[in-house]
Amino acid sequence: QVRLVESGGGLVQAGGSLRLSCVGSGRTFTGYIMGWFRQAPGKEREFVAAIMWTGDSTYNAGSVKGRFTISRDNAKNTVYLQMNNLKPEDTAVYYCAAGPHTTFDSWGQGTQVTVSS
Repeated sequence: QVRLVESGGGLVQAGGSLRLSCVGSGRTFTGYIMGWFRQAPGKEREFVAAIMWTGDSTYNAGSVKGRFTISRDNAKNTVYLQMNNLKPEDTAVYYCAAGPHTTFDSWGQGTQVTVSS
């Protein structure tokens, strides 16, 4: 089974930076899309960013474009989310996700990111 484990969440001041990591296991991820979603209390889960396991294609939500950068290290089966200039509205549980093509069918347990004013 595919397993995704996130780490790197925590408490940070507004304007600060944080890097999330997602380590995948259980299969090779060729042909997969890897991504990050987030969910704040009382709100629906929303898309943040995604990257194809092979190639250079990346996708970003408009709310984080220019501040967040998704990247990967295929040798380590790891996807990263570099978050800069964090804002209080970025506070949420961040989830790593993966799936074939553009379908996310595997999810991590989530890591909490809290941004103070």
